[in-house]
Amino acid sequence: MSGQSTTRTASGGGSGTARSAGRTGQRLSGLAVTLGLVLFLGGFAWGAVVYRPYTVPTPSMAPTIDAGDRVLAERIDGGDVRRGDVVVFTDTTWADVPLIKRVVAVGGDTVSCCRDGKLKVNGEAIEEPYLGGGAAAEFGAFPEVTVPEGRLFLLGDERAGSVDSTAHLTDAAGGTVSRDAVRARVDAVVWPMDGMLTAPTGFERLGDLSSPGPLRTVVAMVIAGAVLVLGGAAYGPLAQRAAGSRARANTGSAGGR
Repeated sequence: MSGQSTTRTASGGGSGTARSAGRTGQRLSGLAVTLGLVLFLGGFAWGAVVYRPYTVPTPSMAPTIDAGDRVLAERIDGGDVRRGDVVVFTDTTWADVPLIKRVVAVGGDTVSCCRDGKLKVNGEAIEEPYLGGGAAAEFGAFPEVTVPEGRLFLLGDERAGSVDSTAHLTDAAGGTVSRDAVRARVDAVVWPMDGMLTAPTGFERLGDLSSPGPLRTVVAMVIAGAVLVLGGAAYGPLAQRAAGSRARANTGSAGGR
């Protein structure tokens, strides 16, 4: 009688421990899936609010952005634009569609090209490593322009074929565009996956550059969420199976005694 009682007690204790471990595993699995869904959906929602996708139809920003590339642009106010930013804007005197160009001068600046083969802003020669194939002088000169307050002077990185501020110098605004025309600032090329745009360091001596948008954080949230959802969903059944295996092993061991 004493041996049978000991066997039942050991068997019941082992099964109870295994069931408790199984329930703990299920709770952890549910928590991971829930947290993962919050991160995954939250990242997508944040990205949808902050960013807009654009497809670039022309090579005017090559080699930074090629024709057909898909970019993500952060929605910003025109007052947040800095020199060196690649922006999406709409100006009906240029075209009735969104355009993408690089801001090289802002209100109050003087800009010209190209003494010593370089673009000059406020008398400073600007290093432009993003230009394809040579110095700025190879792509045409233009006289000094003083940018009115509240306006921007924009150039394409493919200077030879870009229809930019230099093509509109005879307009009433002298080729400049209102800050209010800016809709977004390009953060990254996502197709092909070239990644974040390189900071335009040549403009640093003229003032602060724009900080990158939250794209890296958004992507990290989405990836972390996906990992937690998949990992949590897989962990639940595995934990339950392991608990069942331990219960059977404990039962068998107790029965042997």
